[in-house]
Amino acid sequence: MVRSLGQEPYFADRLTKQDTGHGVLLVAWQRGVAVGDVYIWLGAAEEPELRARLPGVALLTHLEVVPWRRNGGIGTELVWAAEERLLAEGHEQVALGVGLDNPGAQRLYQRLGYAEWPYGEVATTNVVHHPDGRQERQREMCRILVRKLG
Repeated sequence: MVRSLGQEPYFADRLTKQDTGHGVLLVAWQRGVAVGDVYIWLGAAEEPELRARLPGVALLTHLEVVPWRRNGGIGTELVWAAEERLLAEGHEQVALGVGLDNPGAQRLYQRLGYAEWPYGEVATTNVVHHPDGRQERQREMCRILVRKLG
């Protein structure tokens, strides 16, 4: 997985969180090569606005597809797989944040039925995982998109 997607510290962190029930890492594979991933955040949201307005709602984070496989439906399949899993576990809705500088991702999510919430943009936390193990927290303004499941 790390060979094609890189980000070894990120995946180590997410797999540790998965082991403690905090979330689920889904990975798309083609011919034995990891070509994309998404993390389902099941813990309380870090952002107070999300905790207050969407208590207990799962969040999709870190959706990515390797550059040479983009625009081939892999991102859509990862989102659908995450939604199916959440629905099977009894979740009624899911949310995510999209950076203001990422209109392509916003179009993808809107095409998949996500709608922007009415409470404005939110300062979210982007954690950069450095190769030496350090984690750097960066502020990122995002639009919050929500989708009812089922």
